[in-house]
Amino acid sequence: MQPTISLLGSTGSIGRQTLETASLLGLGVCALSAGRNVKLLEEQTRRFRPAVAAVFDEGAARDFKTRVRDMDVRVFSGPGGLIEAASADGAATVVTAVSGTAGLLPTLAAIELGRRIALANKETLVCAGALVMESARAHGAEIIPVDSEHSAVFQCLTAGSRSSVKKIILTASGGPFRGMNSKQLQSVTPEMALKHPNWSMGKKITIDSSTMMNKGLELIEAIHLFCVSPDMVEVVVHPQSIVHSMVEFADNTVIAQLSVPDMRLPIQYALTYPERKASLTPGLDLTKLSGLTFEKPDLESFPCLDLALKAAKEGGTACAALNGANEAAVDLFLRGSLSFYGISESVRAAMENTPNTPGPKLQDYIKADEEARNYVAAYFSS
Repeated sequence: MQPTISLLGSTGSIGRQTLETASLLGLGVCALSAGRNVKLLEEQTRRFRPAVAAVFDEGAARDFKTRVRDMDVRVFSGPGGLIEAASADGAATVVTAVSGTAGLLPTLAAIELGRRIALANKETLVCAGALVMESARAHGAEIIPVDSEHSAVFQCLTAGSRSSVKKIILTASGGPFRGMNSKQLQSVTPEMALKHPNWSMGKKITIDSSTMMNKGLELIEAIHLFCVSPDMVEVVVHPQSIVHSMVEFADNTVIAQLSVPDMRLPIQYALTYPERKASLTPGLDLTKLSGLTFEKPDLESFPCLDLALKAAKEGGTACAALNGANEAAVDLFLRGSLSFYGISESVRAAMENTPNTPGPKLQDYIKADEEARNYVAAYFSS
């Protein structure tokens, strides 16, 4: 039988590239989901013929159902629709490429079925990493990271045993404002922040990259994915985005993964692991590189990274509060209702005013996320 995937977030940047990669590999698609882009979802549905399609927005779901009434596809909506797509019959791999905490419950549903998870939704582990990883172990579900940095670490770890890992080194491009000081960053607009120098990504993750919150979220994700302490994860700024991350072992050997910046490569590796196949990613010509540089991140100008590290060390529901506050703040910034520095200020305030629950259950994570979002909305609307 042809291997199949369920793809959550098919109309986003990662989703579109996943379908491109699936076509190259000859993979079938049993489920697709989108937020509200029903026009593109219809095109994808007619091409890939999934048995299940889900649209998060209820109104858009009704529109989509009308559009595909001539097709043999079951249409679901809302948060439950994502769970239906993640649980669709026949999916060998579930690719979670939705943005934000909306990916948590469907990922858990797929884990409970013992499916391979190609994880592109970092918020799932940021919010409830301990719970998710425990569930994966209990159900024998494999989690393969899709983020370029975590995929790089995952690949580097094949060079030695987990017990011999000394340090995980995550690389960061530095975003569009690398080298700017806090005074210069005061006048940053959403239009400026959406111009990433190296990667083509969705709006939310691009803003997170500009504040370096994205790297903070990746730091938290790495802690859970690779079962290491916060002190074992280091972030270095690497503007060229050629070295995607590194692992330092006990003997001080550092193993790095290099490639041109192209998300199709980590997507493909998650789908084919442990095999490697020819990809759509161009080869890397080292002779054409002008140089590879590395520097420490500027935590004064980009405090979001420091806030993420603080949350990781606090544990409990602190990371869920961090993520929920950040999602709310980024939305306000994109709508022009919050300044660039207002993002970090609101996250800090929400973390200080959201109770941290130790040893949390699923509902505790969800509650902390909701309370932090509500705090940001109330604080900046007053």
